[in-house]
Amino acid sequence: MKKTIHQLHEAKVINNCPECFSTEGLIFNFSQEEVENKLYSKAKSEIIETLACETCHQTIYPVNWTDDIERVYNYHKKLAKPLASGIKLKPLAYLLILADALVLGWVIYYFS
Repeated sequence: MKKTIHQLHEAKVINNCPECFSTEGLIFNFSQEEVENKLYSKAKSEIIETLACETCHQTIYPVNWTDDIERVYNYHKKLAKPLASGIKLKPLAYLLILADALVLGWVIYYFS
């Protein structure tokens, strides 16, 4: 199985970093993982959210967020549109379904 991560939304934030107190360098990343094999592909329903500072090269965890960062996070989370989490069948899956239906139809026809 092949796993890919799709970036849904990235936003540079002007808030103060809780670690280095810099007003430049905070970046929110919203991404989603997709699992793919020969028959289908399916995006996971959970969204991976990270906040990192480019100035001090630290990942800022939600425990350290200020109220201002929380408000900006809620705004940008609305902008991150997730991929559809349903199963998308590939042509090989449709071919197998068609072949099974034909074999089942032949068996019913032949033995009835």
